[in-house]
Amino acid sequence: MQIRELNLKELLMAYEVVSQLRTDLSYNEFEDLIYEMRSMEYKMFGVMDGEKLITYAGVAVQTNLYYRRYLFIFDLVTDEKFRGSGYGVMMLEYLHDYAKMSMCKNIVLSSGFQREDAHIFYEKNGFMKKSFVFLKSV
Repeated sequence: MQIRELNLKELLMAYEVVSQLRTDLSYNEFEDLIYEMRSMEYKMFGVMDGEKLITYAGVAVQTNLYYRRYLFIFDLVTDEKFRGSGYGVMMLEYLHDYAKMSMCKNIVLSSGFQREDAHIFYEKNGFMKKSFVFLKSV
């Protein structure tokens, strides 16, 4: 097993894992959004077993007045065939080190209110519920 940054030639492989979480996202939309997010230094990391992607994380270092400099985890998903095997924890540990090397003060993520299993996972791994996220469509 290794964790490494994924490149743009690996988008289809990344999509195959991400689409298990983002079920309403087409490949074309995924590709367009990844290219657009590059302007914010969005990075894609993967836990790899040879050429097989097991866990995907999409992150970016950001800054605001509330969290200061922080690593935002946009997506963290393990292939459903490997869930519960420790790969998500492995990725969180990697991201913790990445955040420290990037001089971040915090790691932040948002999780849908209906994803109780994910909330338990994050809390077991040192995250605490800190705020609510509000959304208004335009």
